[in-house]
Amino acid sequence: MKDLSNWQPCALPPLKPIIGQFGELDPIVDERYFDDLWQAYSADQKGEIWAYLLYGPFASREAFFAFARSMYLSKDPMFHALIDRKSGKAVGVASLMRIDADHGVIEVGHICYAPIAQKTPITTEALYLFGCRVFDELGYRRFEWKCNAANQASCRAAERFGFTFEGTFRQALVAKGKNRDTAWFSIIDSEWPKLKLAYEAWLKADNFDENARQKKSLGELKG
Repeated sequence: MKDLSNWQPCALPPLKPIIGQFGELDPIVDERYFDDLWQAYSADQKGEIWAYLLYGPFASREAFFAFARSMYLSKDPMFHALIDRKSGKAVGVASLMRIDADHGVIEVGHICYAPIAQKTPITTEALYLFGCRVFDELGYRRFEWKCNAANQASCRAAERFGFTFEGTFRQALVAKGKNRDTAWFSIIDSEWPKLKLAYEAWLKADNFDENARQKKSLGELKG
């Protein structure tokens, strides 16, 4: 068992961007990204991106801005705008949340990516960038992912990103008038170095063809 007799609490995540080759995660401290987000989210006319979140969709720009002011400017969850480096526009959000610096535990959550960002390299890179901050920069021991157990797409994404399924908390929440069982996943610090190498191999330019399609999947590279 690992000796933790000299363990010291971790620092809180800083309010500085995490920059990648496809995208950037910028902590949200004001309203500068709200209009980008509203425009990007509006492409989802059926409201599918909000289906498993506890809020949304929003009928108007005003309603979305009111929500964003109340939610996205919080300290925990600490929301980050996902910026497409080609366009310079925000195309979604994700947060670091339930931040337990004393024990080195942190969760990624409130992930909401616009249709334009989905199934593109930017979303995989975003998870890699969070992992670098959580483990390499701040020294956390445990990185969590939780989602509605009925959201099979999110469960598959967690496993693709290298999170290990740990179980289901039954009747954890009431979400939009329905029961929510919550599936728990995690990556721990000892798993990150190998997983990081797989991400970096996946993100190399020669792993993508001229149409930005992957040649090898992250699953293949994880082994």
